[in-house]
Amino acid sequence: YYSEIMADLTARVRPGRVYLGVGPEQNFNYIVALKPKMVFITDVRRGNLHLQLMYKALFELSTDRADFVSRLFTKPRPAGLTDQSTVAQIIQAYWDVPSSDQSAFEKNLQAVKDELTKLHGIPLSKDDLDGIDYVYRSFYWYGPSINYNSSNNSGFGRTSMTTYAQLMVATDEAGKPWSYLATEDAFRVMKDLESRNLLVPVVGNFGGQRALRAVGRYVREHEATVGAFYLSNVEQYLQQDGLWGTFCANVASMPLDDGSTFIRSRSGGGGTFQNQLGAMRAETQGCAAPEAPAEAR
Repeated sequence: YYSEIMADLTARVRPGRVYLGVGPEQNFNYIVALKPKMVFITDVRRGNLHLQLMYKALFELSTDRADFVSRLFTKPRPAGLTDQSTVAQIIQAYWDVPSSDQSAFEKNLQAVKDELTKLHGIPLSKDDLDGIDYVYRSFYWYGPSINYNSSNNSGFGRTSMTTYAQLMVATDEAGKPWSYLATEDAFRVMKDLESRNLLVPVVGNFGGQRALRAVGRYVREHEATVGAFYLSNVEQYLQQDGLWGTFCANVASMPLDDGSTFIRSRSGGGGTFQNQLGAMRAETQGCAAPEAPAEAR
């Protein structure tokens, strides 16, 4: 349902601001629509860091959308795909192409690791490199049908879970696709941010006293404003864990204005989630800042 709010979102949030988010590649769809100057994606799961680093390398290594999808799933590029191909044509073409062999996957994996460790000099531990291997291998194994449950081996046959392919070709009510693979221009927004190290993955808790505060300080010190914050359905976990007040105060400490917008997912019944928008400034008024421990101050 992300595509259904895109027109309202782009009308609310001006480009050139800072985007905050959580989770994997659904952020990219909002990013290419909003065209922020910088991105921070914070997630309590270290596996999300591994996924974001994998994507960083793949965006940098790929020349266009078709090349990117080829690398993401380790499938040979079908003939006939050009920069004018629709995202539906690209996804369908790769859906019909068998995956390459194990040696091709290992070559692609090594290129990803080299991009991160040799070109950028990111000091990744063996556990982090193994985590990138695990994530990338999942995309190789499941292909464009990969979904939320694929990594726990229940991905096949679960039609209730949206697949990567479905997310990429989703359209709004007018039939317009909004994914980061919808056009070459959209793809280049992501490639440019990643190539300039302007998408920063952060391992941290929304309801903690350090990660979001540090992001907010950085944004303020660079005289920027938070334009949008994608929450997914994290709010339910913050509330059930008693961390809602701390999260609210963390956000209230950030540089906001009347255009700053929450993008949230709320249950629409039947196990589905509907995406909604909300004003950040209005929803964080009255939040008292928690006392930070000495090591965080």
